[in-house]
Amino acid sequence: MKSKSVFWLLITVLLITFSSADAQQPTKIFRIGFLDPSTASGSAVLVDAFRQELNKLGWIEGKNITIEYRFAEQKQERLPELAAELVRLKVDLIMVTSTPPALAAKRATTTIPIVMASAGDPLGGGLVVSLARPGGNVTGFSTLSAELNTKRLEILKDTIPKLARVGLLWPGIGQTSQLKELRLAAPALKLKLEEIKTQADAQGLQSAFQTAKQKQIDAIMMTSNRPFFAERKRFVELANKYRLPAIYYQKEFVDEGGLMSYGADYTDLYRRAAVYVDKILKGAKPADLQVQQATKFEFIINLKAAKQIGITIPVRVLERANRVIK
Repeated sequence: MKSKSVFWLLITVLLITFSSADAQQPTKIFRIGFLDPSTASGSAVLVDAFRQELNKLGWIEGKNITIEYRFAEQKQERLPELAAELVRLKVDLIMVTSTPPALAAKRATTTIPIVMASAGDPLGGGLVVSLARPGGNVTGFSTLSAELNTKRLEILKDTIPKLARVGLLWPGIGQTSQLKELRLAAPALKLKLEEIKTQADAQGLQSAFQTAKQKQIDAIMMTSNRPFFAERKRFVELANKYRLPAIYYQKEFVDEGGLMSYGADYTDLYRRAAVYVDKILKGAKPADLQVQQATKFEFIINLKAAKQIGITIPVRVLERANRVIK
């Protein structure tokens, strides 16, 4: 009996020892790279949506993930070096916000998974070989930027019956598919498209709006890109100052006092991107996750802004809005 008691005591001690060792095994902390061409403050609202969704999925910064944030501060030429830096850090995944950082990341690595939150044209931009089967290390979500720009032009035409000249602000590089669609759409709508190249900084934007006024522009729109989004408050202030009706590509411009916006729900896209990050960290391959297009779209009108610049929004346009701010 005594030998049996000793035997079971030893077994119990061994089980406790193994259980304790298992409990003390450290949880792997995944390292995520976050690459964006704009600024931390300008991107905060979307970064927060991404992080909140990760939290819901069980990923907590400092516990089982760390996020290495890299912002190019409106200098897209810095993206390659920032992407290379993330690769040197041996991150497990790179989250990119749009097409330029996606291209920089893809050039920096063919093995680290890359998730796009809001690329304009992943197929046309050479990021994937197919939307259904991306085929490489890049996947994520598309905003349909080119197609939606045409819709914004149509909304401007419906809002301002005597509209003749539309100022298009764009950064002067890239944006090929967006420009192509707008250049085709404008004549069809009997509109003159005045392209105004501008940098997303105080001096550049001020000069762009002065140019718009000199050219007797009737309304303003812009191509979709991250640097412009980061400067949305300045855009809105200048549009209101020069009393120029403007349509924006994200609701956050209207949140800053802009006239109206029509576009994809970017908050939704960043949440969905977090779901892809979750899948990949759990073993899924980017090549097997189809590139998905935006499914939620919003048309928002701000009547306060309309009153401020002295225009009346037609009833037929108001009836199409998802939300009207009074």
